[in-house]
Amino acid sequence: MINEINKDTQERMDKSLEALKGAFNKIRTGRAHPSILDSIRIDYYGSEVPISQVANINIEDNRTLVVVPWEKNMVPEVEKAIMKSDLGLNPNTAGSNIRVPMPALTEETRKGYTKQARTEAENGRVAIRNIRRDANNQLKALLKDKEISEDEERRAQDEIQKITDKFTVEIDKALATKEEDLMQI
Repeated sequence: MINEINKDTQERMDKSLEALKGAFNKIRTGRAHPSILDSIRIDYYGSEVPISQVANINIEDNRTLVVVPWEKNMVPEVEKAIMKSDLGLNPNTAGSNIRVPMPALTEETRKGYTKQARTEAENGRVAIRNIRRDANNQLKALLKDKEISEDEERRAQDEIQKITDKFTVEIDKALATKEEDLMQI
């Protein structure tokens, strides 16, 4: 029973860490990366689909993405969706290729993105703590039902705390990497 709680805690914390990394990918750095466009959705014959399902996204150089829709009639739709996104990008169309230059980041926007990254990291830490709380509550319920002893509960709580500490360190490492990325010129 305790092993199941530990395994569930580990899996949920893994998912929280993956969600944090996904949130970090959406925070734009000065470099071009296809994942920047992941949040953009296109109206494709009446259904909303991610941009990656209607076009190829390639890196032309350090600061330019090239989006090539698979169908020529989708070029204006894709261009419009990129412009409407909250990413502050200005695509240029040449035939069926859409070039998306990444504007250089000012010191002010870098600090804003760093602040956003810190907020996302804190949200990740809160999620990890909530998972720890849930696991500890499950252990208390087992103790109350007399399925485990107090010593077993204490050992299990220590193990859950170790897992929590491990994931908190992972979040801090991911944040440090993202901040370093953002502050590079």
